[in-house]
Amino acid sequence: MTETVAIFGSNGQLGSDLARALKESGSFDVVPFTRADADCSDPDAVGKLLRATQPRIVINSAAYVRVDDCEDHAGEAFQVNATGAFHIAKACAAIDALCVYVSTDYVFDGIKSTPYVESDRTCPINVYGASKLAGEYLVRQGAPHWLIVRTASLFGRTGARGKGGNFVETVIAKARAGERLKIVDDVRMSPTYSYDAAQAVARLLEAQTTGLIHLSNQGFCSWYDFAVTILALTGLSADIKAVPSESYPTRAGRPRNSALESERLLDILGAPLPPWRSGLRAYLAEKAHLPDCASPQQAQARQ
Repeated sequence: MTETVAIFGSNGQLGSDLARALKESGSFDVVPFTRADADCSDPDAVGKLLRATQPRIVINSAAYVRVDDCEDHAGEAFQVNATGAFHIAKACAAIDALCVYVSTDYVFDGIKSTPYVESDRTCPINVYGASKLAGEYLVRQGAPHWLIVRTASLFGRTGARGKGGNFVETVIAKARAGERLKIVDDVRMSPTYSYDAAQAVARLLEAQTTGLIHLSNQGFCSWYDFAVTILALTGLSADIKAVPSESYPTRAGRPRNSALESERLLDILGAPLPPWRSGLRAYLAEKAHLPDCASPQQAQARQ
């Protein structure tokens, strides 16, 4: 018997992969929602939509994700990432549905020398991270049944709608255009293939998981190392230079280390997500960027 899952932000980078992975699992019927269906900042519209569809699980992957813009538009960021999350959580409570909130590695300050786990203290250093952490607290308050999933540095076939793509495609496009690449080498993170994260969410829901969990591909690297690996796998050559983050000041501060690990995932699913290089290779295969890979079916190959 399948369960109905509603997805807010279903046309986003992670949301679209969540819809795909949940359908492929065979355990869920997916009801996709975009902002055109209901603005999460409108509690009446959200409540009406969920009462009409009666899902057993609601995933909130809608977010204001432009990190630098959040500094100038804090009210809008909190309206979507925090208040909107609360409206969805309350609507979930009204129909006794599980509320799944997608959060971020940016709830951490980056001063830890090793990857962050679920029990680590949160301390965001930018408005985006603060708004997502506020969303976490409000989801816990508003919904009696909740699952908070923190993920990091996503790349997927749809691309981040609010950011105009993803880092992988930017590197490839610049290399093909013959542009010089200057990439920061002092910021560490866990690159995560959104389809790997989506498949893990499907399995977590099948296991009736609740609480807080980190979902990212295994391992971590700097943005420079990530770019170098993208070029190596695609066979592209480029003039690439490692630079300190101070060379590219941004309105929003970034944690120097936002790598994630999970204290729970192994016990629940029996295995972690694949290493980030495997996730990257699968993504490049899916997008036909690999020299020896022309079809999406080869995206299943893991090295």
